[in-house]
Amino acid sequence: MSRTNDLPTDLHADLRRALAPTPDHLRALHDRLAGAAQDDGVLDVAYRTVDSPIGALLVAATEQGVVRLAFAGEDHEAVLQTLADRISPRVLRAPARLDGVARELDEYFAGRRQGFDVALDWRLSSGFRGTVLHHLGEIGYGRTATYAAVAQLAGNPKAVRAVGTACATNPLPVLVPCHRVVRSDGGLGGYLGGVEAKRTLLTLEASAG
Repeated sequence: MSRTNDLPTDLHADLRRALAPTPDHLRALHDRLAGAAQDDGVLDVAYRTVDSPIGALLVAATEQGVVRLAFAGEDHEAVLQTLADRISPRVLRAPARLDGVARELDEYFAGRRQGFDVALDWRLSSGFRGTVLHHLGEIGYGRTATYAAVAQLAGNPKAVRAVGTACATNPLPVLVPCHRVVRSDGGLGGYLGGVEAKRTLLTLEASAG
């Protein structure tokens, strides 16, 4: 039977500290668990956060590719719950699985990358909204297009409002450049990450392009 509680207070505290796992130990344990989950096929959605000039970004991926990128203002916990509801409850923080996209995002924000090569999982985009998002890659780095022009690209010139909705609900912002879509009067228009984030991205591309 343990007699830890009978030890002097200071020695008891030292013992507790010695037995307590350090952050490094916990991180290593978590990484091992994430790796085991992936190997066993019980990890359907991996996620991590990436620091950026527009705040902490949550990036989540399935086996098919990146399925979600979320701004801090969207409430990352709520986003993860939505992924669990819509894709699979087997969601786990697994940073190593997202090293590639994290590296590409770092390069983009440093002005060293103009396009992304990571695979994307488009399952959260469907119908006309999905069509719109697939056309956004045609807007070149450092350039912009109006909502009306994108509606034309998507095959429905009258669907300007629907284009705005597609951009506002884009599950893969930054990677799928809805920030390059602006109003016909020159205004920036809305943005899921906030107007300042949109301005920051456009300024970055204009200066690095």
